[in-house]
Amino acid sequence: MGRHKNVPVWAFFGLISAFNPYLTNSVTITKNGTSPQYGDGISSVIDMRTNNNVNDSFFGAGFNMISADAYTQVPITNKGALQFSARRSITDFLNSPTYNRYFDKTFQDSDIENNDRDTEITRREDFYFYDFTAKALYDITNKHKLRFSFIYMNNVLNYEETNANNESNFSNLDQENTSFGGSLESKWTNKFSTKINAYRTSYNLNANEVANNQEQQLQQTNKVLENGLKANTKYQLTDNIKLINGYQLIETGIINFTNVTQPPYKKNIKGVIRAHSIFSEIDYQTIKLKARAGARVNYIENINTFKRWIVEPRLNINYNIATNFNASLLGEFKSQTTNQIIDLEQNFLGVEKRRWILADEDELPITTSKQLSVGFNYEKNSIYIGIEGFYKNVKGISTLTQGFQNQDQFNGEIGKYNIKGIEFLINKKNNNYSTWLSYTYNLNNYVFKDITPNTFPNNLDIRHTITFAANYNYKNFKIGVGVNYNSGKPYTEPEEGNNALDLFSFPAKINYKDPNSSRLPNYVRADISALYNFKISKKYKATLGTSILNILNKENILNRYYRVTNDNEIETVESVSLGITPNASFRINF
Repeated sequence: MGRHKNVPVWAFFGLISAFNPYLTNSVTITKNGTSPQYGDGISSVIDMRTNNNVNDSFFGAGFNMISADAYTQVPITNKGALQFSARRSITDFLNSPTYNRYFDKTFQDSDIENNDRDTEITRREDFYFYDFTAKALYDITNKHKLRFSFIYMNNVLNYEETNANNESNFSNLDQENTSFGGSLESKWTNKFSTKINAYRTSYNLNANEVANNQEQQLQQTNKVLENGLKANTKYQLTDNIKLINGYQLIETGIINFTNVTQPPYKKNIKGVIRAHSIFSEIDYQTIKLKARAGARVNYIENINTFKRWIVEPRLNINYNIATNFNASLLGEFKSQTTNQIIDLEQNFLGVEKRRWILADEDELPITTSKQLSVGFNYEKNSIYIGIEGFYKNVKGISTLTQGFQNQDQFNGEIGKYNIKGIEFLINKKNNNYSTWLSYTYNLNNYVFKDITPNTFPNNLDIRHTITFAANYNYKNFKIGVGVNYNSGKPYTEPEEGNNALDLFSFPAKINYKDPNSSRLPNYVRADISALYNFKISKKYKATLGTSILNILNKENILNRYYRVTNDNEIETVESVSLGITPNASFRINF
């Protein structure tokens, strides 16, 4: 099923994926050298596929300290089957330590958390999430397969606070995703096949606040609606050469609406972008060489403002230099017409701060990227060693879309950033265990000609990242540990002493040092988990699981910024990662 790759599909406002992992058969991540079949995004491609075999039958259900879920596939005939999954939070009636940790992480620095500072204020929050997926599989013949898919996700938050004078404020937030689509895959001959895919997806974020005994009301809405059609062909020209060609249409509409009653203010921005794309790729494979080369040609139009052609070449080469030793060369051009901005830190109750917007080639251009990487890897028996150097250049970014929280937050300067670095990975495994260690060095800098200095670290410039993980299996028992380390992200501090605050401006504003000239402390987190599999009967299998996130209870600072209080003082605002977070689960399947 198609879905706009940029629109989030998350439960618990970003902490839990809405895709059921027990229905996912395969996940393929492509960081570079992407096939030209994929477009409208400058990041990596994640290709997730659920079970696609009509004759399979299965059922599973379980719960943990956050939610309960169930999934099943039921064959209807020898040609058709139905697949379902559903999940709902159990936070309505189970206030677990896991939920409390997730809640604190999600709502820190939001209206919900900030209003709790006054000890005379009592609060009542009602939060829950649920999601549902369905898929219909029908094999018209052995060579023609029809599929329909649907996914729905909803996060709901209702919040009420009452002060000592019995005055109440009300807030509610509703985040909703709906996607559905269908595909027809046909194999016409042993060499020629086609696939047609169509989809429709919508994302709705609504927030309402009623404050000061209903004297002030605020309504905010961000809506994304996307329709897509994609058709591609595959032709096996020879035993070594395969040709892929196709066409894709993507139409994306976005609405941003804000209405304030006191003082009166209303804003309603609508936009639509259509992208017509044709793509072509040649795939060549021998014993030593695997190579893909192709291009994607996009004609992009914003109905009210611009029309533009963008050509995106793609390259993916893997060559066997010697026994067990391979080299790779990957490269790609990409583009993206949608982005997110933060108008104010308290947008949407401060929980979902970002709004989706469309490029207009004026205040916000189409974002384009170029990427190249060269790698070598050695794989023999149970050991894998890989090293890769990479470079990426991204143009057409705005300070509005990068999450600035300093003097450049609202200016809207247009610039670029470039990333260069190296990544190393070693993995050792056998039947009982698997362990791996990775290290990544990044140098990630912005370039804005209208900002002084015009080159400075990216908001996501994490220079050093180290990950260690290990899994061990013994009979029906499995244990896993993981340790993550990365150097601190950059941020911008105010000037020292009396120069920090400009009281002569209205409202008072902060005088900052050079952008991103300071660094947060290093990030360290260790996790542990365990699973025990057993049989309830010959038919039913069960799994008991437990996990502890951040077992060292390390308080990692994820972000730090500053704001001016009503008393004209500078306040430091920090968001921190999850503290020590236990969880337990039970699952049954057959």
